[in-house]
Amino acid sequence: MSRRLAAAAVLLLGAGLLAGCSTTVHLEPAEDANNPLCADVTVGLNNAGSIANLDRRWTDAQATAAWGAEGGDSAIILRCGVTVPGPTADLQCVTLEGVDWLVDASETPFVRLTTYGRDPAVQLFIDTGAVSSNDVISSRGLVGAITSIPADGRCTTPDELDGDVQDLLDQKPSS
Repeated sequence: MSRRLAAAAVLLLGAGLLAGCSTTVHLEPAEDANNPLCADVTVGLNNAGSIANLDRRWTDAQATAAWGAEGGDSAIILRCGVTVPGPTADLQCVTLEGVDWLVDASETPFVRLTTYGRDPAVQLFIDTGAVSSNDVISSRGLVGAITSIPADGRCTTPDELDGDVQDLLDQKPSS
């Protein structure tokens, strides 16, 4: 009888471990994810266990993070070590909490925000149908982690967003 109990315990433990793995978010690391400053960002993200009432999730790639509602898709994806963007007139630039962001709203309702003037660059992919991007980029834990990378450049004309992009950033998620 004790062998059956032991076998059942092993099966339950194994099933529990497999179930735990299924909640991991699969992401690809950025090209410069091995940069030591991305390690600083990752450590700093320990202070961002929750952003805009979305809990942090496990990811399987270096220098990445994700947040989402329980049982739902990830609403926020972070990757450190993405290609450092150069000056551009194609994307709007906004400064919030001392961080300059290039705003790519070409995949609405998703918005891609990439730090400007920091090397390595950090990129956020945000589902604005689930969370306000302004709530995300003003999160103290997130800002603290990102500002661990020193700024070496600035937007030349920050905060001059066209109306559509500003509406997308200000959008509150639908309930």
